[in-house]
Amino acid sequence: MTTHPTTTRAGALDGQGPERAGHPETRGIDLVPADERTGHPRRLFAVWAAPNVSYLSFTVGATLILMGLTLPQAVGVIIAGNLLWIFTGILAASGPVAGTSGSVVSRAFYGVMGNKGVLILTGWLIASAYLALNWSAASVAGIGLAGRMGLPAGPAVDAAVICLIAGATLLIAIYGYATIVRLYTALSVLLTLVFVVVTGYVLAQADWSYAPAEPLQGTALAATLGIGFTIVASTPLSYNNSPDLARYLPGDSGPLAVAGWTAAGAYLPSVVFTSVGALAATSLDMSDPQAALESILPGWFVPVFVIAVVANTVANNGMTAYSAGLSIQSVGVRLARIPAVLTIGVLGTAMTLYAILVQDFLTSVNTMLQLVVVVTGPAMAVAVTDLVMRRNRYDGPDLLEQEHGGPFWYHRGVHWSGVLALVTGGLTSLMWVTTTFWTGPIAAATGDVDMAIPSGMAVAAAVYWASARVLGTVPRPGSPRP
Repeated sequence: MTTHPTTTRAGALDGQGPERAGHPETRGIDLVPADERTGHPRRLFAVWAAPNVSYLSFTVGATLILMGLTLPQAVGVIIAGNLLWIFTGILAASGPVAGTSGSVVSRAFYGVMGNKGVLILTGWLIASAYLALNWSAASVAGIGLAGRMGLPAGPAVDAAVICLIAGATLLIAIYGYATIVRLYTALSVLLTLVFVVVTGYVLAQADWSYAPAEPLQGTALAATLGIGFTIVASTPLSYNNSPDLARYLPGDSGPLAVAGWTAAGAYLPSVVFTSVGALAATSLDMSDPQAALESILPGWFVPVFVIAVVANTVANNGMTAYSAGLSIQSVGVRLARIPAVLTIGVLGTAMTLYAILVQDFLTSVNTMLQLVVVVTGPAMAVAVTDLVMRRNRYDGPDLLEQEHGGPFWYHRGVHWSGVLALVTGGLTSLMWVTTTFWTGPIAAATGDVDMAIPSGMAVAAAVYWASARVLGTVPRPGSPRP
């Protein structure tokens, strides 16, 4: 068996542990040795809570009310859409077992060569888009704070704020796993305190008897509920990197504990603060979320709130940039982890500059959240289906083997069951999605009802399971390798 390269820092790819908080992480996608795996799955709660105590949650919650939903309808969509964090948690369980990144584990789904193409889409382009989305949210807040400080308004100041936020984010991604675990534990507490204060002011202003001027009914209501569900659920579906944050746990960590702490850490703050955003929209004009929230906060607290918004975004994107750097290595680009992180950061920064300086922020948010599920939903379905079929039995050294004829070479390097499932699921989702510039033909025929997520995920899971069973490419646990 050919081992995966694990050269020193001066080498072609990356160096080796042990990793310490406050020091740049030297490990890339190579296998985490057993003696460097420590901790308990419960620490994943804070790791996932910090990115999801989020200003973007306020924005998404407000959007549901602006779309015409009642408060109970909006809260119902928020609770249902965030249940998909369960899939993120299930996928995280593969991290301790495999001892390598999720972008390497996915070779089991798509094959060594097929995985490269999928990662270019999900690990580079979509990751860069999410970096831009979150940086845009933080930049809107940071630009407002710069104005309060007396800095002149204009593209130069806007660009400087964006680049400063991007730089802070990439610094966290460069320092890596150990720093993320230590820092996010503190951030989850501090951010929660700040956002709880904001919540108190929102609750004092909220109109608990709010009703839309023209309540939605029939097909219009069904269409709006579907779009709302897609927007909310798009966030958990985007986190196919959850194994990356669990791979340093001991290999015998309980899969239920890993899945549970991951899902709970993200689900609870997401539900709470997205609901607060919906409440805010019952009494405030949330078409400009930052201005609306600042209008009810005491002047001395506004800078604290803005700093918390920026810190949350840095936490969220630090995790995304960290995993995106690993994805670049998994594709086979001969970069060390740190240059790989910087590469994805430059792309995300360019997209952020466009979103802030050219496009309207809320339009950019909603359009992107609706469109990415065409890929992320089926991709998550394939991953979870494979994990269930294998009963979460992944061998790290086998996954890192890339030679022709290796364990995950399949047919000419491609696992056609995975590729077929992703494509058919994506096409199905595209037929059901509803956005401002594209409505799928099936959605249009049913009154613009957006069923992109359930349809795409169901088709992808069914196609993957059936084709892998027929072709015998995913062996049952305990059976010999095909």
